[in-house]
Amino acid sequence: MKVLIAGGAGFIGSTIASLLIDEGHHPVILDNLVTGRREFTTGRTFYEGDIADGDLIDRIFNDHPDIHAVVDCAALIVVPDSVADPLGYYQANIANGIQFIGHLVRNRCTRLLFSSSASIYQTSPDFTVDENSAIDPLSPYARTKAIFETILSDIATAGQLNIISLRYFNPIGADPKLRTGLQIRKPTHALGKMIDCHHSGEAFTITGTDYPTRDGSGIRDYIHVWDLAHAHLEALSAFDTVTGAAGYQVINLGTGTGTTVRELVAAFETVTGRPLRTVETGPRPGDAVGAYTRSTRALDLLGWKTELAVEDGIRDSLRWIDQRDTILGTM
Repeated sequence: MKVLIAGGAGFIGSTIASLLIDEGHHPVILDNLVTGRREFTTGRTFYEGDIADGDLIDRIFNDHPDIHAVVDCAALIVVPDSVADPLGYYQANIANGIQFIGHLVRNRCTRLLFSSSASIYQTSPDFTVDENSAIDPLSPYARTKAIFETILSDIATAGQLNIISLRYFNPIGADPKLRTGLQIRKPTHALGKMIDCHHSGEAFTITGTDYPTRDGSGIRDYIHVWDLAHAHLEALSAFDTVTGAAGYQVINLGTGTGTTVRELVAAFETVTGRPLRTVETGPRPGDAVGAYTRSTRALDLLGWKTELAVEDGIRDSLRWIDQRDTILGTM
């Protein structure tokens, strides 16, 4: 199976590509390297450029007419950045995405697997959501995902493209073989900041301590990126069955259990065997209390569930950081 991965030099896309290779498939990588890394394309079929570049998309399909499906991981994803620059996020995630879809349809692509986000959901009283939960994105980033999913649903209804949208929660960890991992050196997510503080000795800041959760801190559904890659592979393998006559399907990807920030700190301390100094402050712009999935749709339709624990994700993240500079250099 040959699969075009847009954003395939980023954290998620490169991990999906690694798994495809391991399973005997052929990923074709498209990335503009704004946040992706060239090092993650080594030994892989790679085209440098933007998803909005129609001539480039035409060339890819001309070079690879046997592309089975497209995985769209190409997006800007940092919530605080989206609050500071909503126009840039709408341009990159929606305007360019629409052009990309047009190029795919023109090249008679029939299958699109969209890497979406569970940040689009309205928070429920018990912090759980399923695929039918209300949509109420709280940041410009999340709104770009919600808006684009609406566009995709309309396109699928019109019969122009068959689409699966995978709404996933909070990926952590790294490729277990350490070929790829989180490339951003100053991550904004909780685990990345914990690792920075672990190495620097600075205090980790718990942003938001008055949420109505069991311990007042935000709650997330942390999913190992290798589990996430497996879900994408299962969706690609079962694509036509999953989309069915409607041509469109939404699937949540998560562990089904929530982990608060304080619980993540405790798990981090268990893995490292060292205490992590913390301080507390209010939430950042665009922050939400969080959510986790109560859905079994991924298991029912894909036969997929998570296999790796939060501690595995922490451990693999630490392993990746230990050798990241060897792979990516110090810049």
